[in-house]
Amino acid sequence: MKRCVAVLAVIFAITGCNEKKEYKNLFNDPFLYSKTVKAYNYVVMGNNLAPIVASRCYTYAAIAAYEAMAIGDSRFQSLSGQINHLPGITFPDTANVNFQYAALLAFCKAGEATTFPAGSLKEQISLLDSIAKESGMSSTMKEASKKLADSVAAQIIRWSKGDNYAQTRTAPKYEIKTDVEGRWVPTPPAYAQALEPHWKEIRPMVMDSGSHFVTPRPPAFDMKNKESKYYKEVMTVKNAGDSLSDEQKHIAEFWDDLGNRAIVEGHVMFTAKKFSPPGHWMNIVGIACKNANADFSTTIYAYAKTAIAGFDAFIQCWDEKYRSNTVRPETVINKYIDPGWRPYLQTPPFPEYTCGHSTVSSAAAEALTDVFGDNFAYTDTSELEFGIKNRSFTSFRQAAEENNWARFYGGIHFHNSCIVSTEYGRKVGELVNQRLKMKR
Repeated sequence: MKRCVAVLAVIFAITGCNEKKEYKNLFNDPFLYSKTVKAYNYVVMGNNLAPIVASRCYTYAAIAAYEAMAIGDSRFQSLSGQINHLPGITFPDTANVNFQYAALLAFCKAGEATTFPAGSLKEQISLLDSIAKESGMSSTMKEASKKLADSVAAQIIRWSKGDNYAQTRTAPKYEIKTDVEGRWVPTPPAYAQALEPHWKEIRPMVMDSGSHFVTPRPPAFDMKNKESKYYKEVMTVKNAGDSLSDEQKHIAEFWDDLGNRAIVEGHVMFTAKKFSPPGHWMNIVGIACKNANADFSTTIYAYAKTAIAGFDAFIQCWDEKYRSNTVRPETVINKYIDPGWRPYLQTPPFPEYTCGHSTVSSAAAEALTDVFGDNFAYTDTSELEFGIKNRSFTSFRQAAEENNWARFYGGIHFHNSCIVSTEYGRKVGELVNQRLKMKR
C-alpha cells in the first residue's frame, strides 16, 4: 500500500512538472511596443481628433510607459522634476515585476484615459494578457506587473488633468471678422470653425510657456502693391499650384496627414480618415527603432522624447497662429485673383502662420536625431496603407525639410511660413534635447 502511494506521488509530481510551462520572457521584444503604439494610432484616428489633441494623447501614454520602464532600467531616469509640474512617481514593491509588460500596460491605461470609448485599447490589453499566459508567467508576476502599471498610469493621468485641457473645452470660440483684411476666415469645402484657438494655454512639457519662442512677424497683408513681399508670396503659391510636377504632388500627398478630410458630393459631406502629423511621426519612430535594432527600453525612450517634442511644438505654433491670425492663401487668391482656384491639398481649419506640420516635423526630427544620430537613412512606409507610395530619406532632418516644401506644394501655406516653422520647430526640439536628461 505504501509503495502504491509513493508511485502515485511520483506520477503526480511528473505530471505537475509537465503541465507547468517554463517561463520565457516574451515581452522583451521592442517591436511589441511599436505594434501597441500602432494599435493606439488607429484608436486616435478613429476618434476624429484634431492633430494637436492627438499629440496630447500620444504624449501622456508614452510618458506613462517611459516611467514604468525607467523604474526597472537603471540606464534611464524619471522625467519627474524635468518636465513641468510632474511630481515624483511613487510605486509599489517591484519584486517579481516584468517591467516590459508593466510599461506596455501603463501605455494602454494612460492611452485609454484620453480616448473613447471606455476601454478603447481593451483588445490590445487582451493580446498582452494572452502573451503573458503563453510565456508561462506566474500569477504573482502578472499581478505585480499590473499593479505597477496601474499605479504609474494613475499618477500620469492625475498629473495630465492639470494641463488646462478641460478648461479650454468651454473657452470662447474664435471670432470671425470678415471686415478685417488679412484675418483668417473659414475655408471650403467644410467652412469649419477654427480649431483649438486656446491651445497656447495648455501646459507645455519643457518650454516655459507657449511664447517661449516667438517668431518674427509675417509679411504684412498687402494685395494692392504687386511689389510687396506679401503679394509676391501669394503669387508664388498660386503659380506653383498651377504647375505641380508628379513628384511635387507625391511630396504634398505624402505629408498631407489631414486626419479628417472633408469630402463633399452634392449635398452630402463625409470625412476620409488618415493619420495626423503626430501619428505619422509615431510611425517614423517605430521604423527608426526597427532599423536601429533598438532594444525595448530605447524604443520606449525614442517614442517618449519624440512625443514630448511634438507636444511642445504644437503649443509654440498655436501660440503664434492665434496671435497673427493670418488668412490662408486659398482665401486671398479666391478674393483677389481667381475665384475658382483651389489648393492641391485641402486647407485645414485654422490660421496660416505658422505651419503646424512643419513645426512639429522639425521638432520631432531633432528629438530623433538626438536618439539615433544624424545621417540615419530610412524608408518611410507610413502612408502605404492609404495608397501613397513610400519615400526614403537620408536623415530625419531631411524629412523635416521635405515637409517644409510639402505644405507649400499643397497650396495651404506661404513658403515663408514653412521656412520659419522649420526653424522654430528645430528650436523646440533642441530645447527638449537640452533640458531632458532621460539617459543616465
